[in-house]
Amino acid sequence: MATQPAGRGRRLLEKAQLILAHVAAVVIGFVLMVFGLGLGVTMVMLPVGLVVGLFGVGVFVWGLLGHLGSDE
Repeated sequence: MATQPAGRGRRLLEKAQLILAHVAAVVIGFVLMVFGLGLGVTMVMLPVGLVVGLFGVGVFVWGLLGHLGSDE
């Protein structure tokens, strides 16, 4: 029979999940920025490359600064 972790263990698990989500957002944002840059090199795909690259910048910045100032 599985039991739920104690208060300290549960908080630690929640913090680890939050950190993992932010690291994943930084990595995914960086990959999208590079992919957008690659698309932007060709003139035909420039509009798509701009959108993908800017979306990647947004995800990257959220990964770095996502929960600043929260009261958790």
